[in-house]
Amino acid sequence: MDRREFLAGAAATGLGLTMPYVTQSQPFARVPKRAGGDMSQFADKPMETVRVGFIGVGARGSGHVEQMLLLEGVEVTAVCDLYKDWAERSAKACTDKGRKAPTLYTDGPQHWREMVQRDDVDIVVIATPWAEHVPMAVGAMKAGKHAFLEVPAATTVEGCWELVDTAEETKRHCMMMENVNYGRDELLLLNLCQKGVLGELLHAEAAYIHDLRWQMKEIERGTGSWRTLEYTRRNGNLYPTHGLGPVAHCLDVNRGDRFDYLSSVSSNARARAIYAEKEFPEGHPRRDLKFQCGDINTTIVRTVKGRTIMVQWDEQLPRPYTRHNLVQGTKGVWGGFPNRVVVEGRSKDTDRWEQGEGLKAWYDEFDHPLWTKVAKDPANQGGHGGMDFVMLWRIVHNLREGKPMDQSVYDAAAWSVVGCLSEWSVANRGQSVDVPDFSRGGWEQARPVDLTP
Repeated sequence: MDRREFLAGAAATGLGLTMPYVTQSQPFARVPKRAGGDMSQFADKPMETVRVGFIGVGARGSGHVEQMLLLEGVEVTAVCDLYKDWAERSAKACTDKGRKAPTLYTDGPQHWREMVQRDDVDIVVIATPWAEHVPMAVGAMKAGKHAFLEVPAATTVEGCWELVDTAEETKRHCMMMENVNYGRDELLLLNLCQKGVLGELLHAEAAYIHDLRWQMKEIERGTGSWRTLEYTRRNGNLYPTHGLGPVAHCLDVNRGDRFDYLSSVSSNARARAIYAEKEFPEGHPRRDLKFQCGDINTTIVRTVKGRTIMVQWDEQLPRPYTRHNLVQGTKGVWGGFPNRVVVEGRSKDTDRWEQGEGLKAWYDEFDHPLWTKVAKDPANQGGHGGMDFVMLWRIVHNLREGKPMDQSVYDAAAWSVVGCLSEWSVANRGQSVDVPDFSRGGWEQARPVDLTP
């Protein structure tokens, strides 16, 4: 039985609703036949001008439009959104910059299919609800466009494989735009790891802890209008990649190592129901929602080479924001939120953190050259502390230079699949579950990520 036959059969028997994945044999971890060539180091021919079409220009997508307009060698040729006023807002951002107004596609949820067929679109940037990421990215790649999609790339194992198969078959980039990989602190930590300062790397901790209960008040439009419903249907780590992506780069995941298996547990679901009762009047539909997703999820991943990664997720409890961003090696450790470091032979005392003003010398020596070059660009108008601009600058730079993307389709699949596999593990009392090798063995030869500008 291949993976598609299994998933079809599971859905037919009801397993697709209550237990999305099997218990013991785990056939979804098998490696299907490759659809095309390896995409680890894929690079297309250089582009003199990068012509961009956008699908989804709400809170996130509209920011991408505005920052893309600041980059040399970029043309925004088309914009698609369900809401005409949002599309017109992004069109106005183009004309306000003295650019030609893009063609708008606002005639319903399938109008994007017409947009991706345009000859003057080279790449498609997708910032839509999670469920739309896979069909839109696949449609764009099959139309000959490179796909750049928001996080997570997919919410099912099957969706992850579909992205991989399509990218290999069409020879198109499929990059999940994990902006946190381009944050200053994350880049500094990558530099420390790649220079061997922390020694042999053994363990990492990653998280997305962010109180987003306020999004429940977005009813008609906005992230909360659709994301709130995700917590009623799923139970696991629904948003793993902000913390996981950066430490995966540090540990050379898909570039000399890979995720092997994981185990996951969730707490009870309490906070959103309490919030709904407090913030919405009696009879409001938000009060009637039955939340299934635990308020905090903890997932442990082990790699083939024996490293461990703790990944936590919580978008509803009253707690300060953190991504953890910690990597431990045989010589020392760097941790984030707040930033702190201890390195044997460099730190005065391995029992006491260097932090605050004591980190200045570390930044002076180990700030990543990509950050020092791009974050100080006068065109950089921020976006999550500057990381958004650095990410988009890097995408455009690599396309114009004909270089591989920093994050391959295998990264998009491996980082995202932690979410859906966590659901299976939670439903099965924390049992470990194998992580598919989306690279089909290519990880053993792939080179570590090189973010040198």
